[in-house]
Amino acid sequence: MPQLPDDLDAVAVRTWCSLAREALGRERAEIDAINVYPIADGDTGTNLYLTVESAAAAVEAVFAAHETGATAPATADAVRAMAHGALIGARGNSGTILAQLLRGMAGVLADGGDAAHLRLALTSAADAARQAVAHPVEGTVLTVAAEAAQAARGEEPDLRTVVTAAYEGARAALARTPEQLAVLGRAGVVDAGGRGLVAVLGALVETVTGQAPVRGPRTASGNAAKAPVTVDGGSVVGLPVGGTPVQGVTEGGLPASAPVEGPLDCPEDGSAGPAFEVIYLLEARDEQVARLRTRLDALGDSLVVVGGDGLWHVHVHVDDAGAAVEAGVEAGRPYRIRITHFATESGHDVRVQAEPAQRAVVVVVPGDGLAGLCTEAGATTVIARPGEPPASGELVDAIRRAHAREVVLLPNDAALRHTAAAAAEQARTEGVRVALVPTRAAVQGIAALAVHEPDRGFDEDVVAMTAAAGATRYAELAVAERQSWTMAGICQAGDILGLIDGDVAVIGADVPGTARTVLDRMLAAGGELVTLVLGEDVPDALADALEEHVREGHLAVDTVVYRGGHQRAPLLIGVE
Repeated sequence: MPQLPDDLDAVAVRTWCSLAREALGRERAEIDAINVYPIADGDTGTNLYLTVESAAAAVEAVFAAHETGATAPATADAVRAMAHGALIGARGNSGTILAQLLRGMAGVLADGGDAAHLRLALTSAADAARQAVAHPVEGTVLTVAAEAAQAARGEEPDLRTVVTAAYEGARAALARTPEQLAVLGRAGVVDAGGRGLVAVLGALVETVTGQAPVRGPRTASGNAAKAPVTVDGGSVVGLPVGGTPVQGVTEGGLPASAPVEGPLDCPEDGSAGPAFEVIYLLEARDEQVARLRTRLDALGDSLVVVGGDGLWHVHVHVDDAGAAVEAGVEAGRPYRIRITHFATESGHDVRVQAEPAQRAVVVVVPGDGLAGLCTEAGATTVIARPGEPPASGELVDAIRRAHAREVVLLPNDAALRHTAAAAAEQARTEGVRVALVPTRAAVQGIAALAVHEPDRGFDEDVVAMTAAAGATRYAELAVAERQSWTMAGICQAGDILGLIDGDVAVIGADVPGTARTVLDRMLAAGGELVTLVLGEDVPDALADALEEHVREGHLAVDTVVYRGGHQRAPLLIGVE
């Protein structure tokens, strides 16, 4: 049996994230099924799972960076990675609130992981989440978080006691949510977001005690309340905390207001809400975000803005999606923009679903410029920003957005191989035929996309795209962050590194000289086409100079140039 932690160090945080992901994976469908407040998208459990998956991936990345060291990462590094991962991967109202809860905890736990700090962290988390919501409502995840913090506040400074008290306080609060929010009481279910938070706190209990706690909300007698159960046909019967069916909820399924994820500040009268859900990450200063909150609050409802230190996650429901995005543009630089349209049908909000296309391509790209290029070519794109690789849930989401029976997935990064494989497997369980082409760089993805022909057979198309990618050698330029050993010798901080097929092959003093050397080495083995993808700050003059270099030194070799936008490498190179 592994040694139980005396405080929340980096290893414990890693374990907590992993167990929380597993718990939400088990309970995702059940949590999705009890959404009743009030948007009919039924994906609270999925949103929470994807948010925690992103947090766990960020923590794993911190540990991966310390693999060669003798010690584990610092606790501060782990909890900040957890919070940052949740922020950039947050989905929906529920995920956005959870991201702020984790951020509130991280701000305190970075200074210490003992019981006293944990009590403060839980209070800080509850306060931060409430402040992030424009119009808080009781009987939601906000109430559950506050009650968990209150229950932990009066306990002795022992980590296991504090964690257990917080969990039991959350369970008790969750059981009371139908009494606080009429729409929950009418449907006979507890708050979906609150139930997800209980699962996350239950994972924390298992981390520090080594034992999985009792699941679900707690009744007045202390027993677990009944959750909705699946009956024939997959419908769900909602049972209240006392175990007696609520009037209007029959064994034929749920009442007319089908369980769905609910925002925390919408009316309970069943009136039609805004037409669009708008979500984006935003790089902006604090004072700009304050003005943004005011403007978005006037545009719609369900407004939640979380984050800080220049990076924010914005979530709002509006009728004018363009105005919501424009408000973000005026405040700073929005990206990872997701807009979901709701249509009113028989008085209920439902997602619009068109007939699926026969085939689509989903491609991961390192910057906005290539995203635009691939979108013009008909692909669905996922942007992998510096230090923010997409999680498998984000790739699954992109496959769903592509809305096709057959999908070719281009990860364009060797490090995303397992992530992409997991996403492909998940999509296959949903009835989508997915082929994963193991592209290791964006230039290989461009080559594959160039030969894509949706009118030919699926297998034939995949073979052609795979062959085109495999025939493309790839390279990139990077700036050395510190002195280190490489396959090309010892580099110093600030040196320009030329990586060919993933290995350091050239160490140079500047970008132009290093790029010329890399091109000469790659073209020494032959080639017909050079692809150059320039980073955001690289001048056009460099592309002109490199084109001339290729033309003068290598006969019958063409060059194409693309602007990659904000990407990790100043220059990407492909040779076919």
